[in-house]
This record gives sequence, C-alpha cells and structure tokens, in this order.
Amino acid sequence: MSNQTMVTGILLLGFSDIQELHILHFVVFLVIYLAGLMGNLLIITVVALNHHLHTPMYFFLMNLSIIDLGSISVTIPKSMVNSIMNTRSISYPGCVAQVFLFGLFIAADLALLTIMAYDRYVAICQPLHYDRVMNRRSCVQMAASAWITGIVYSALHTGNTFKLPFCQSNVINQFYCEIPQLLKLACSDSYLREVGLLAFSVFLSLNCFVFIIMSYVQIFKVVMRIPSEQGRRKAFSTCLPHLTVVSLFLCTGFFEYLKP
Repeated sequence: MSNQTMVTGILLLGFSDIQELHILHFVVFLVIYLAGLMGNLLIITVVALNHHLHTPMYFFLMNLSIIDLGSISVTIPKSMVNSIMNTRSISYPGCVAQVFLFGLFIAADLALLTIMAYDRYVAICQPLHYDRVMNRRSCVQMAASAWITGIVYSALHTGNTFKLPFCQSNVINQFYCEIPQLLKLACSDSYLREVGLLAFSVFLSLNCFVFIIMSYVQIFKVVMRIPSEQGRRKAFSTCLPHLTVVSLFLCTGFFEYLKP
C-alpha cells in the first residue's frame, strides 16, 4: 500500500478536446436545463396557486416536479461549468454531495412514480373508496415516505461507497459522479459489499416496476369494461401522462446501466 496514491479529486469524462465542441455542449445543455427548469417551476407554481388542483394526483405531480428539478440541478450545471471552463475536475466533497443528492432524487422519483400508479389504480378501480383511501393525511404520508426512502437509500450507498479507499486512477467514465464508476477506483475487496447493495437496489426497483405494471393491468381491465368510448378515453387520458413518464424513466435507466 505504500506506493499507492490516495484519490483526493475526481476527473470527469470530457465530451471532446475541441474547444468549439465545448461551447456547443454548453449551449445545448443550457437550453435543455432551462427548459426543464422552467417547465418544472411552472408546474409547481400552477399547482400551488390553483386551489382547483389541490387533489392527490396534482399533489404528487408537484412533488415529482420538485424531484426532477433537483436531479437535473445536481448534475447538469457542473457539466456545463466544466465545458465552458475547459476543465474536467470535481472536488472530493463535491463528488460526495453529487452522489448523495442524485441518489436521493432518483430513489424518491421511483418511489413517487410507484405511489402515483397506486393513486391511479384506486381512482379507476375503486372510485367509491378514493376519497377515503387517498385523503390529505394519506397523501402527505405517502409523499413523505418517498422522500425518506430516497434519503435512507442514498445515505446507505454514499456512506458505503466513500468509506472505501480509492487508490486507482482518479478518472471516471461519466460526466457526473456515479457509484458504479467510483467502485472501479477502489483498491479494496470490500467494494463487493456495495455491489451487493446495488444488486438489492435493482431487486427493489424491479419490484416497483412489477407493482406499476400490475396496477396498470388492473386499470386496463376496468377501463375496457366501460361501455362508452368517451368514458374509456377519459380514463386513459388520466393515466397516459404517468405511464409515459414511467416508460421514459425506466427505459433510459435500463439503457444507461444494462447496455454493454
């Protein structure tokens, strides 16, 4: 161990060594970030100010917008700054903060999407019990459980990852700090514990995915029994936005982590 150098800073993946492409990357990411920023802020503002939207579905949607706002703010601004400043570095504390916050928002995002699937299931499959099951107290408890799940999940992963000794290369193959890339820098076999925790996380995520799918199977069964076409269309319209967000969230996640 005497000839090994401990990692005190991280070098992130650069998109290109050409200065013009750095500027292009900055501009493209700036446009995407501002669009996401304004879209989510608009949703939060409209739901907060319009009393007609103070329903469980829009309450969860507002929480989802806050989570999305946080997740893009944790990763994209640092990447833009690195591009315009022609650097790739991120400090060790900055990397720790990025891993913790991004893990928190992603875990809370998945938990909240699962809760929203349950909300749609109760609204369509058990409409007479909706007001009782999805009352104000229950909604607040469900949203709080999603946030607490994200905090606990992220704290476990962040603590487990950064207590490992990093003594390999300090370059990670990603434009933000993420745990699978950081584990490649570990010089101890104890990283296998974090790999096991990641596998358990994948198992829980798949359970959430199965729960969402089963909820929509039941929803589609009920909707297809609605006699009027207008009624079926109205029921589908309340589910389509959530189903689209779930599909985008899971498909991009699978592409990122399951591709070779």
